[in-house]
Amino acid sequence: MIGGDVALEPLGEEHRRPLKRACAEDLAIWEIYSISYGPEHFDQSFDKLVSRPDGTAFAILLDGVLVGMSAYLGIDVERGVLEIGNSYYVPRLRGTGFNRRVKDLMIGRAIACGFRRIEFRVDSRNARSQAAMAKLGAVREGCLRADRITWTGHVRDTILFSILAREWSSSGS
Repeated sequence: MIGGDVALEPLGEEHRRPLKRACAEDLAIWEIYSISYGPEHFDQSFDKLVSRPDGTAFAILLDGVLVGMSAYLGIDVERGVLEIGNSYYVPRLRGTGFNRRVKDLMIGRAIACGFRRIEFRVDSRNARSQAAMAKLGAVREGCLRADRITWTGHVRDTILFSILAREWSSSGS
């Protein structure tokens, strides 16, 4: 997927080192992620992500430089549903509109491939990601209480958002 100076390509072994460096730029953020990509957990988390049978992970490049990652998760072709998650951007790109550019590419591709529902699951403590979902026009559907246990042992409440294909196309995105 390419949009101007932004490219998403399937995450592979060639991305391991640059992504590990990028993920180390903000060690504190991993406390509110369900999975840690901090240096001590990175390789195990990376291996799990790229081997998921129901997902496709992407390296995100800006002008050819790796600046983050995101993934299609829980891909269910029969139902026409997938989740976009496991997203991380280097700190300098947060709050710049970069997330919108990446998500526009990912949502547009998913809808073009026939998916009718795109889901986003956000830790209830992650106010920045919840605000980003609202900016995208995603609908907050509710809270999945005590939904999962994070890598720190925290029992996480998950806020569920979605965008339907018919909403996306009618929004002019």
